Amino acid sequence: MLCRFAIASLCLALAAPPRAAAQDRAPSPAELQALFDRVIASQHRTDAQIEFYQRIERRQVRKAAAAARPVEDKTFRVVPTGTGIIRAQVEENGRPVDAALYRRQLLDVEHALAAALRPSDPRQRQAIAKHERRVRERTALVDALRRAYRATWLGREQRNGRALAKIQLEPDPAFQPFSRTAEYLTHARATVWIDEAAGALVRVEAEIFRDISIGAGILAKIYRGSRIVMEQTEVAPGLWLPARYDYSFTGRKFLFGFSLFETTTISSYRRIGPPAEALAAIRRELASPPTLPSSR
Repeated sequence: MLCRFAIASLCLALAAPPRAAAQDRAPSPAELQALFDRVIASQHRTDAQIEFYQRIERRQVRKAAAAARPVEDKTFRVVPTGTGIIRAQVEENGRPVDAALYRRQLLDVEHALAAALRPSDPRQRQAIAKHERRVRERTALVDALRRAYRATWLGREQRNGRALAKIQLEPDPAFQPFSRTAEYLTHARATVWIDEAAGALVRVEAEIFRDISIGAGILAKIYRGSRIVMEQTEVAPGLWLPARYDYSFTGRKFLFGFSLFETTTISSYRRIGPPAEALAAIRRELASPPTLPSSR
């Protein structure tokens, strides 16, 4: 879990790089800074809005990057709870789970959402406090990108009929990390593609060029050469959310080596709202035989 947190934090943090000027020329430093501020603000809005959207996540894990068949292939319905998410499995190896199992999972979702409406409950107070701390850390991390990277303009590319700015990000040696997660930024470089018209991140290709140590290297280490790819898509006007993650990395947990080649595709975003609205929606589903969503 620590290794996944490190990689996920790094990938999410890289989701707010500078955006290029609209003209067919390299932007000036002032233009880059102004557009960078705009993308940072957009990323904060995205981070806030994802807490109101349910989605379908299909996770495939392989023993090797080029392996044709995954050793794990599971699909989940992901529902936000106000302080996090809860997953209900809907498929395994492309086959729907048992309808009775899915219904039991929906009851767990209902319980979690009902608990979110009891803020005076001690466990819910703890969940709220933990969530607020994560939000503050995430906000600070995104804001830190103004200082963490130096941007090099690489030009423009056409992808799916849209003109995208291509930018190389290299760690700025002057950056002083303020947290463990912020320190991860100094271990990675990235190439990013930005939709200039929308001011939105479309794709990140990040490479870890220096080992990441967790717990001073005692708990775990993620080795250099590990790679992350993230893609985003527009799910509503002006709202871009993650559509795909590809992890390809090796490392060590305690004394044992490990490797992970994982792809998560995210689709079927639908606004379900804050816990009170989400709870009402789930209860309406439970009032009739549930229909399992699909990743297809």
